[in-house]
Amino acid sequence: MTDSDASHPSTFAGLAEPGRVDPVRLDRLAEVAVKVGLNIQPGQDLILTAPVAALPLVRRVAVHAYRAGAGLVTPILSDEQVVLARYSEARPESFDHAAGWLFSGMAAAFGEGAARMAIAGDNPMMLSGQDSEAVARANKANSHAYRPAMERITGFDINWSICAYPTAAWARLVFPDLPEPEAVARLANAVFRASRLDGPDPVAAWAEHNANLMARRRWLNGHDFQALHFRGPGTDLTVGLAEGHEWMGGASTAKNGVTCNPNIPTEEVFTTPHALRCEGYVRATKPLSYMGTLIENIEVQFSQGVIVEAKATKGEAVLQKMISSDEGARRLGEVALVPHSSPISQSGILFYNTLFDENAACHIALGQCYAKCFRGGTSMGAEEIRQRGGNSSIIHVDWMIGGPETDIDGITASGGRVPVFRGGEWA
Repeated sequence: MTDSDASHPSTFAGLAEPGRVDPVRLDRLAEVAVKVGLNIQPGQDLILTAPVAALPLVRRVAVHAYRAGAGLVTPILSDEQVVLARYSEARPESFDHAAGWLFSGMAAAFGEGAARMAIAGDNPMMLSGQDSEAVARANKANSHAYRPAMERITGFDINWSICAYPTAAWARLVFPDLPEPEAVARLANAVFRASRLDGPDPVAAWAEHNANLMARRRWLNGHDFQALHFRGPGTDLTVGLAEGHEWMGGASTAKNGVTCNPNIPTEEVFTTPHALRCEGYVRATKPLSYMGTLIENIEVQFSQGVIVEAKATKGEAVLQKMISSDEGARRLGEVALVPHSSPISQSGILFYNTLFDENAACHIALGQCYAKCFRGGTSMGAEEIRQRGGNSSIIHVDWMIGGPETDIDGITASGGRVPVFRGGEWA
């Protein structure tokens, strides 16, 4: 794709799937992704990754990025058929190899100030029919190779954001009983609604939403809880919080001074747990789509911060491989609060996509923590983050543990309890 392709709306219009993905709302999503998600700065380069099927949104993002003064937009596209060709034709040793040169180049670009955008939309079950051992090896190699770039993101060195495009493969999975055009239209409507695009001024709607999330953050930070106690069906879990933790959510300011919204959509406020202070048991309230496998009914037991027992009714082998990725994969890197009344939860749709499903319920994440979730975290090194309880891993995998029966108490330094959630809602 050339820059001239991206800059002509007439070229885009031929690929916009009229009647299935509304080009007007798609353009609104691109504008929100650039202005709210990234807040791209004049002269700032942009590294953008997306599936080939998301080209209509890629092109509109490029248009709005250049209008906002971006230096150079560089798209990196993936293709499902190319990915599947590897699993059917490649030699076994291929699965221990990754494009380290590409990720090193991305890390170098971030080091020079480039912004990062990812457009989700891949078929969540793309690898479901492939050998799970090969998938696990490829994912581990990719995670190791991606580490230099990932550290720039988890360290919040740069402004970055994720949004989504309603591809046909994804829509067929979410709405399997509908004809493809109708499935795509239904998914598109759900994506646009969750991304707050339906009002007259989506950018203003996001400003109001960010203000509401900021109020929640301030309340939690004001209490400075030592731990959170989750109770619900199959769950009695105490999550200790890292020393000097800070609650984040919605708009946040990166180390480069740019305020951005990392997730479009988002309904969560989140912080860093203490990697050594998680005790009890917890049951997932929604399935987890991971590496092409749907993992259902996850149940884990924590002791001294580490998972000592894990099971699932479906996809357990993949779950076990995931938590064996490295030592930090068995510990928590994030805890997030989302009310059951969130628009994504109320849609009743299982998106099979963490960007959306994590915003339907309270959730935890195994693996890497976010440096920005510490007071003064933008100036802290890896060792100080570790000493305060931050976890380190090559993975960061969110899964949902909240619902309409979830109660949460905040535990203070003196051992007192403050209601945080009752019946899945803010108390």
